[in-house]
Amino acid sequence: MTSTTAEAAAEHVRDDRVAIATNLVKTYGKGDGAVAALRGVSAAFTRGQFTAIMGPSGSGKSTFLHCLAGLDTVDSGTVVIGGVDITGLSRTQLTRLRRDRLGFVFQAFNLLPMLTAEENIRLTGRLAGARADQRWFDTLVDALGLRGRLHHRPAEMSGGQQQRVAVARALLTRPEVLFADEPTGNLDSRSGAEVLGFLRSAVDSYRQTVIMVTHDPKAAAYADRVLFLADGNIVDELAAPTIDAVHARMRRLEG
Repeated sequence: MTSTTAEAAAEHVRDDRVAIATNLVKTYGKGDGAVAALRGVSAAFTRGQFTAIMGPSGSGKSTFLHCLAGLDTVDSGTVVIGGVDITGLSRTQLTRLRRDRLGFVFQAFNLLPMLTAEENIRLTGRLAGARADQRWFDTLVDALGLRGRLHHRPAEMSGGQQQRVAVARALLTRPEVLFADEPTGNLDSRSGAEVLGFLRSAVDSYRQTVIMVTHDPKAAAYADRVLFLADGNIVDELAAPTIDAVHARMRRLEG
């Protein structure tokens, strides 16, 4: 590869970064009771990449995800998503950005109990005042196996079905980034594998960017890479993870 070609390839990688965190610092509390959750964390996430974030309890992994997603503030540092520095946005601007350009899937399914599955899926788009792409809606519904559940309310669905509704809702607006916080934490192994399999296919088929916090090496093995946090710092990274390799890294971190 010539130097010109290498520079062009490097520039393409830089241009393909959809989320960039730089020197994130976050401390909870003050004085003797202060806890440093993030100690200058930096990372970049490219389009069409599935990243898992892992670490021992108290490592800062959930705080990192929440700061990346604009769900929590940082003391210093920057988060840029889609070319926008979200740390400089007002509360109203940040709410609009999260609604219009980001997707979220949590351990708790966060579905509205009085709405049907279809109404829950379409909710974010309606709040944004956007008309949903019916073809994309149908693609998500069929890929997630929800066609026969569209008129059911959450109480009439299994945990796995509810989480698949949450995934469809998160992806309906084609977000810049899908953030997932322990998305399989409340699911049995079969349902969890179904949800993770679809997240994997969304990355492979639609170039969706997924950033997921998990404690489960099996879940992390669906990702393209794993970032490991300890004591508020990224201390390791694993590409093309396997279950055994993730287990080994976690055992090392946990002592």
